[in-house]
Amino acid sequence: MAKMTQRMQELFKKVPTAILATATGDGAPNAVPVGAKKIIDDETILISDQFFNKTLANLKANPKVAISFWEGYEGYQIKGTATIETSGKRYEETAAWIEDMGNKAGMPLKSKGAVIIKIDDIFGLAPGPGAGKKLA
Repeated sequence: MAKMTQRMQELFKKVPTAILATATGDGAPNAVPVGAKKIIDDETILISDQFFNKTLANLKANPKVAISFWEGYEGYQIKGTATIETSGKRYEETAAWIEDMGNKAGMPLKSKGAVIIKIDDIFGLAPGPGAGKKLA
């Protein structure tokens, strides 16, 4: 397992949206913006599923994912393995968080599941000669 540095975590929390990439069992790609995201610990990310359709089907067929996030010339790509939780304490906490987020935005939101991503690898996205370099 790879671990996010403090700086990576700060940037992940700061950017409003990250891109979650999945693929079907036979490799057809799909990428979606996600805003309902949080860090559980330096090896684990949680993304709430409010609207996943193709993404959810892909996660069930192929749990390997990539998440990209950046600001200016600093960015990271995390590759990991996802599991989906639709019951239990972590899901209940996620559902309450998303409902509160929706209420604050004036838009009703309901979490269908908590996507838990265990980080396998981290790569740099900064432009230049080190672009794509494995960092962890």
